[in-house]
Amino acid sequence: MKTKTVISILVFTTLFLLPSCKSEKPRDIVAENFEFAAQQLEYAVMLTEETVNNDTRDSLKKVASPLVSPRTMADDGSLIMVPARDWTSGFFAGELWYMYEYTKDPKWEELAIRFTSPLESQKLNKGTHDLGFMIFDSFGHGLRLSDLSDYKEINMAAARSLASRYKPNARIIRSWDHNGQKWDCPVIIDNMMNLELLFWASKESGDTSFYNIAVNHANTTMKNHFREDYGTWHVVDYDTITGEVRKKTTHQGFADESSWTRGEAWALYGYTMTYRETKNEDYLTQARNIANFIFTHPNLPDDLIPYWDFDAPEIPNEPRDVSAATITASALYELSLYGGEMAVQYKEWADTILKNLTSHYRATLESDAGFLLLHSTGAKSLNSEIDVPLVYADYYFLEALLRKSKIENNQSLF
Repeated sequence: MKTKTVISILVFTTLFLLPSCKSEKPRDIVAENFEFAAQQLEYAVMLTEETVNNDTRDSLKKVASPLVSPRTMADDGSLIMVPARDWTSGFFAGELWYMYEYTKDPKWEELAIRFTSPLESQKLNKGTHDLGFMIFDSFGHGLRLSDLSDYKEINMAAARSLASRYKPNARIIRSWDHNGQKWDCPVIIDNMMNLELLFWASKESGDTSFYNIAVNHANTTMKNHFREDYGTWHVVDYDTITGEVRKKTTHQGFADESSWTRGEAWALYGYTMTYRETKNEDYLTQARNIANFIFTHPNLPDDLIPYWDFDAPEIPNEPRDVSAATITASALYELSLYGGEMAVQYKEWADTILKNLTSHYRATLESDAGFLLLHSTGAKSLNSEIDVPLVYADYYFLEALLRKSKIENNQSLF
């Protein structure tokens, strides 16, 4: 009798419980996050209007440099916005273009155009190396997705401005103009990201000088910015007459000889992109070696969301840098397309990063100043933007999600 009862229970479980488990759909990380982003970015747009209206700067500053884009969140939870000249000014518009690319909803195109247009003045800004971030991540997407005729010349003008910073004797593009008492001609690893604008300009115009500048910068950076283990210095200072390296230091990392995690992410992304544009195997090998450095580092946490510096002294009691994670994830998706024995692993690491960001690092809906992700670190060494949301973390989060979707649906990334 007891045996029959047990069998009856097992049959019941098989017939009624197991089918319900099978009917559960797997979690769609991409759709879930874009649905969240749609609501959160609408809230962010509303906050930008309130922030501009409540701008307490004097009238001259308001007119000369109006606030155009979110950057981060203040301690009191309010939104911090920046003028067009800020290096982060293009990312929010880029997020809106990514929303349009994913949803095809004209609402997002209209918003993207609205937040892109105020950045046009920067196309002639020859005082910054960040024109790729500012212009190509805004107007570049607009040209790609909407083919707005005037956007092409805006991107070309920005490429010419960026190329004007090239130092032929040192074969690099100068990064910063500030801190002249500290550096002669500083080049930061971040500058690899802005080369994409030059590669585009070369293809569009047929002017190979843009291509040659980008390649020379990538080669010089590969030669001088990396240690034997593929950890990277943040800042390399050059003599522009002799081309010799004057010194190797940091600005945003923990120490000169430490490895700043966002710097490693910029390097991974930059050399993956440079391989795409040149098909030079040296750049692919460099990207793979940088990925190996990141993912075999003993101080990388189990959830793959790094601390702000791999050598920060109080790990595990150090702030994370979600922005480094999103940049890395986006780069890994592209790197996974280029073959090699680690290709599958690259995508798995990127998938894990996105899963963990979604589960443990996402902002609260209609809160957190409209940002998507929390726990980024701009520059702890400068006591700046520590454990806060950052607009570029969100931008590369959406980019990584789009890349994941395209790969899994057999669509081209570019």
